[in-house]
Amino acid sequence: MANRLKHLGIIMDGNGRWAKKHGYKRTKGHEKGAEVVRDITTYCSNNSEIETLTLYAFSTENWKRPKLEVEFLMKLLNRYLKTELKQYMQNGVRFETIGSLEPFSKQLLATIEKTKEATKNNSNLVQILALNYGARDEIIRAVNKLLKSSREISEETLGRALDTPYSDLDLLIRTSGEMRVSNYLLWQIAYTEFAFTQTLWPDFTAKELEIIIKNFKTRERRFGAI
Repeated sequence: MANRLKHLGIIMDGNGRWAKKHGYKRTKGHEKGAEVVRDITTYCSNNSEIETLTLYAFSTENWKRPKLEVEFLMKLLNRYLKTELKQYMQNGVRFETIGSLEPFSKQLLATIEKTKEATKNNSNLVQILALNYGARDEIIRAVNKLLKSSREISEETLGRALDTPYSDLDLLIRTSGEMRVSNYLLWQIAYTEFAFTQTLWPDFTAKELEIIIKNFKTRERRFGAI
């Protein structure tokens, strides 16, 4: 029986290298990468099997980048959510986030909340953007939440206290040739299948995703059993 792909995660890597390769500023790579997010989200929303798409958009470590680049990324995210709302509604996509949103501007927070509210009843796909997200930070915050409420810490309670009380990932893809998880969803990828591609994120296509999914379907998933 072919594997079911309910939850897909992607580490979208390579925007800067794509821009350098083509002689552009790094910001151009991020803009092109945002277009690919739209294409991949649309593809997933039309795939009845995929329920959740979780994208690594901005990590807790990304604040170390040059100030101007970080400011551009925040503005790009704000603009992206405003322009994509129509696409979310047309494709039945519900927008959610994981990560600590506290450092973001009031304007960006308002856009995030408005998008969540507007799409909350959409049911074709849940698109989750990991924003100011780091898996270690997520786990620490979950543990502190349980301690504060005096609840027992167990695999079940900790799992529920995480930012994403959705399903564990079935497949995690990383673009650009890097072969590491970079502090991404460490709890949720315990038995996840991995796929690494040399393709830089701005060049990633739905066709390549389709090929990766086809390969995933043929893998043997034992979840620790024989």
